[in-house]
Amino acid sequence: MLKKLVIASNNKGKLAEFEHLLAPLDFTPLPQGDLGVGEADEPAVTFVENAILKARHAARQTGLPALADDSGLAVDALGGQPGVRSARYAGPGATDADNVAALLEALADIPEAERTAQFHCVLVYLRHADDPTPLICHGRWPGRILEQPVGDGGFGYDPVFFAPEYQCSAAELNREQKGQISHRGRALASLLEQLKANA
Repeated sequence: MLKKLVIASNNKGKLAEFEHLLAPLDFTPLPQGDLGVGEADEPAVTFVENAILKARHAARQTGLPALADDSGLAVDALGGQPGVRSARYAGPGATDADNVAALLEALADIPEAERTAQFHCVLVYLRHADDPTPLICHGRWPGRILEQPVGDGGFGYDPVFFAPEYQCSAAELNREQKGQISHRGRALASLLEQLKANA
């Protein structure tokens, strides 16, 4: 029997990736928006804290197990920015294109060798809202920032993130390729191992 799992996100790009990556499991992923759950506050300065807050909010509102993701881009030359503010880097209500433009402007004078960056994804799985032992997984995807967008796939900063594994931008990868090497794919692989070990 499939188990219902609320996904603590309304980001369409993330939801599509989760649906694909969770397909082999016995979970039915349900976006929190479909269950009438609004966005949780994300006041913390770390991915871990924000992911826990989001998962607890979704679990408490629905009574279901919850999976939350807090992820973003950390650029070394910018001291780890945009970090937890990746989705709002260009300001409240910023689009992906706005954020990419702001990032490229911030890196305008940075040479290629110093444009290193990593995507980070922290996944938190809560069995219930008051779960004292949440499963926490961290996936990291190193690469660098291109000087201009390339490709039309993916979402967020994918068009300007150079994936060394395939020598192209993340936006040029298909879903299967990205799922195998991305920060979210790596975090989810770790989560699957933990779920099996705790089954």
